Amino acid sequence: MDLAELSSSLAGIVREVAKGVVTIYTVAPTLDIFFGGGAIAGSGSGFVIGEGLVVTNYHVVRNAGRVELVYSDGVRESAEILAYDPSRDIALLSSRRIMSPLRLGDSDKLSPGELVLAIGSPLGLVGPSISLGVVSAVGRSIIDEPSGVFLEDLIQTDAAINPGNSGGPIVNMKGEVVGVTTAIIARAQNIGFAIPVNSVRRFILMLQRFGRPVRAWIGVYVAALTPELSSSLGVPVKEGVVIARVVPGTPAYRRGLREGDVIVRARGRQVKRVRDLREAVEDSAGEGCVKLEILRGQRKMEDCVPVLLEEIS
Repeated sequence: MDLAELSSSLAGIVREVAKGVVTIYTVAPTLDIFFGGGAIAGSGSGFVIGEGLVVTNYHVVRNAGRVELVYSDGVRESAEILAYDPSRDIALLSSRRIMSPLRLGDSDKLSPGELVLAIGSPLGLVGPSISLGVVSAVGRSIIDEPSGVFLEDLIQTDAAINPGNSGGPIVNMKGEVVGVTTAIIARAQNIGFAIPVNSVRRFILMLQRFGRPVRAWIGVYVAALTPELSSSLGVPVKEGVVIARVVPGTPAYRRGLREGDVIVRARGRQVKRVRDLREAVEDSAGEGCVKLEILRGQRKMEDCVPVLLEEIS
């Protein structure tokens, strides 16, 4: 494919995807100790994921008293927050307008080097605006600096992302959504992150399974094991997830799990990526505990760690 064909292909993808991308405006009430009540305006992006459903980031609509959607053709409507999960930074909004949902891809198949498009409304400008980049890495774990939330299993991209892009889609060259833009690093250039679209699928699956927003977890934050980490931790494996933080008072804390422990199997399945552990924990919800195989240096341990099922409110 020459450059003219590539340019035409990209323009065609944008025309189709842009129809389902929305600009989100929010108003959050605030209390001023000198002047009384007030309001803080915010903006972000989102996209149609199903009939009457728009997905965005939780941090875009957090504390919002009013949410408005503006479609690519300028139509504006109010929306309600239907469900959210701060640990995934995902929220579902209602939409009264019937729109064709964007096609969802399989984020598990993403590889570094693939071309992707970031589509959204940077700086609150009704667009959408488009930037082109590549998948720089997958399976990243970071702490979102503004919120302090630990975000796992992210897609890293060098596609230009600015404030206001949050919640917009990352699409592949088939025009399929593979991620949801979530974070930029203020101290770095050309580094942005997106939530894998398969995490959105899992969120909706949990909603359907339990009939309400719930979070299944054991109380650890993890990152993918790298050869460097494997060497420094002295573990005899190259694949797994390493515990970066254990939350006090949680089942993992009470069972004695530590930072630096490497989880290699969960629920009888090999753990290679962060999402493997999360899915095993979620699949164990309602069963009491999730069986883990853990390495601490050269020592192998097995334990069935209770799964905490928390209602998100």
